[in-house]
Amino acid sequence: MRIVIITGMSGSGKRTGMKMLEDMGFYCIDNMPAGLVDQFVELLAQPGNEYNKVALGIDIRTAGSVKNFTQVIKSLRSNGHETEVLFLEASDKTLIRRYKETRRIHPLAGDGTLEEGIKKERKELEPIRKQASYVIDTSNLLTREFKAELDSIFRKNEKYSNLNVNIISFGFKYGIPTDADLVFDVRFLPNPFYIEELKTKTGLDKEVRDYVCQFEETGQFLDKLEDMLEFLMPNYVKEGKYNLVVAIGCTGGKHRSVTLANALYERMKAREDIGFKLTHRDVKEQL
Repeated sequence: MRIVIITGMSGSGKRTGMKMLEDMGFYCIDNMPAGLVDQFVELLAQPGNEYNKVALGIDIRTAGSVKNFTQVIKSLRSNGHETEVLFLEASDKTLIRRYKETRRIHPLAGDGTLEEGIKKERKELEPIRKQASYVIDTSNLLTREFKAELDSIFRKNEKYSNLNVNIISFGFKYGIPTDADLVFDVRFLPNPFYIEELKTKTGLDKEVRDYVCQFEETGQFLDKLEDMLEFLMPNYVKEGKYNLVVAIGCTGGKHRSVTLANALYERMKAREDIGFKLTHRDVKEQL
């Protein structure tokens, strides 16, 4: 029997994740007390039952303690069940916004503030997070993107990437992406905007790519950026970072930044241990 335990920060999307797994054929039970897990799974495993995929929602409240949670995992695996832990998290800013939108009270806030409740929960869940088979940060995920993540792991059984890198092109005139971890300015390169036949085109067009890539500085920049990312990525993973946003900007976000973002993505997308995504934020803005 394949068992997925869904846990993580309150407000990170655990219930949404449960519904998505249910659509994938998992038998789902939320808020399962840790002390009942063994008995419940044993019941489902009885001859005649057809349950071969089960998802259980367990958090620090239903587990009671980190020790209890760990014991549940050990017990399931020792009984021969394929057991995976899906940990969902989100940034403090995102969790605060979600709680304010729903007007719900954080379960660990007590008489304190929402921020204090989130901080307390994050600290208590850290040991569980380290035991997770998969960690997904839902802060910037659209519902369809979240579903695609779960689908790739639990339906298609694709290899899970322990770090997801989003390479974004953008225009400084429209502002730096708020979720950017690393920002690179490529306005040092000649601007195709001032060439009449290239002005209305973008870095998605061959003519613009050929123009930007003809300069020696373009190749040097890409070499140095790729080398730096190769150094940074495993170190970010070591420190528990699972999402990295690399933003490459030019003036309008349509020519140089798009070309460089595409080129960097093409260089790095083949890595099997890391997932890469490419986004052009400002290409559709009016030229």
